[in-house]
Amino acid sequence: MDFQHLSTLLWREQELLDLLLFKAEEKQYLIVSGKNRWLPRIAHEIEVVLDQLRTLEVERAAVAETIASQLGLPANPSLRTLAEAAGAPWDELLVKHHETLLVLVSELRGLSDANRELIASGLAAIDEALLSVRPDQPRTYSATGRTQAGASRSVSLDGAL
Repeated sequence: MDFQHLSTLLWREQELLDLLLFKAEEKQYLIVSGKNRWLPRIAHEIEVVLDQLRTLEVERAAVAETIASQLGLPANPSLRTLAEAAGAPWDELLVKHHETLLVLVSELRGLSDANRELIASGLAAIDEALLSVRPDQPRTYSATGRTQAGASRSVSLDGAL
């Protein structure tokens, strides 16, 4: 069984998730500081890390599948399932990997949500500023509760993240 190879892949996955977290924090800094010039660059760097994670995930799934087959486990086992079937010291190590991955993913989700909110707030502020320079336009509210000039004005966040 190749628990060593699986553990190495899990360490690499943690490193990439940590790098992704750093890049998300960099993105947040750029948004907050208004240094929008660098947002396309950080978006590209995030995509590079995500591509590396996708590639790593395929390799990890293949290794996990091989181990599961050797242990007589069903196809596509979770990391927790592998940990429960593994003997010492791999059982504890796989549980620690699992817990660390959960924490990193949770932190990434929180930061991603915060970045989305910052971008939405920024777009709303721009919208308000544009309305202030066009006082002849009547103000109305959209379905989301944001002010807008006329019925045809709306802000789309598609592709903004």
